[in-house]
Amino acid sequence: MIRFGPAGLGGVNEAIKNLKDFSDRGLNACEIAFTYGIYITDKDALEIGKAAKKFKIELSIHAPYWINLNSEEKKKIEESKKRIVNSCEIASYLGAKRVVFHSGFYGKKSKEESFENIKNEVKEIMKVIEGNNWDVELCPEVMGKKNVFGSIEEISELSKQSGCGFCIDFAHILARYDDYSFELVEKYFPQKKWHCHFSGIEYSEKGEKRHKKTEEKEWEKVLKFLKKTGKEAIIINESPEPVEDSVMGLKVYKKLL
Repeated sequence: MIRFGPAGLGGVNEAIKNLKDFSDRGLNACEIAFTYGIYITDKDALEIGKAAKKFKIELSIHAPYWINLNSEEKKKIEESKKRIVNSCEIASYLGAKRVVFHSGFYGKKSKEESFENIKNEVKEIMKVIEGNNWDVELCPEVMGKKNVFGSIEEISELSKQSGCGFCIDFAHILARYDDYSFELVEKYFPQKKWHCHFSGIEYSEKGEKRHKKTEEKEWEKVLKFLKKTGKEAIIINESPEPVEDSVMGLKVYKKLL
C-alpha cells in the first residue's frame, strides 16, 4: 500500500478543515512542516491528532530547518537537538509516528568524522525519546546538495548503526546523483516500510536548487519502481502545490494497479 499526502497542514485554525479536505480528495498522509519553528501547542496537537485519526490520515513532522548535528559549535548542536526533541514531543501528542530532519553539514570535517558525530547525537536524542516513552521514530533525510551530510549510503548506515528510521527523498536523490538511483535505493534500504518525499526539482552540478511542480511522467517513474518493490510506503509531496501534486500521484498510482 502507498499513502499519499502533502507537506504542510496550514495554521492551527484551519488544520482540521484541511485534514477533512485531504481525506475528501483521497489523500491519507500529511507531514506537518515546522520549517521555521514549532507552531502547534500540546493542547492543539491532541485535537488535530484526533481529527487525523478520524479521517484516517497518517501524520508525520518535518523538524525545523535550523539543524546541524555536526556544527563546530557545541551550542548549535545542543540547540539543534532541542528542536528535534521538541518536535518529537509534539509528535507524541499528535500521534505522528515519524519526525524527519536534515542532519547537518560536513563543514571542514571529513565525511567519516561527520558520520560519527551525527550518529552519536542521534543516539542521544533516541535516549530522550525512549526515556519519555514517545512512540516516535527519528527519520534523517537523504539530502540533495552534495556538500551536505545525507547520501543514500550515509543515511542507510546511520539507520543501521543507530537504529533510527530514514526518509528517502527521490527529488533529492535525482539532484545528488543525477538520476533516481532506484537500484541503489533498493539495495541500501531493505526495510519493508519506507517514508518518502517527492516533488519536481531543479538542480545543478552542486545538487538541489529548488523544488518545483511534479510532472506526471516523473510520478510514473517513481511509482512504477515502488510498485515493483512491493514496499509499504508513505509519499509526502513537497512541491509548491503539494495537495494538487499528491492527488496527481494518487491518480497515477491507481492507473498502475
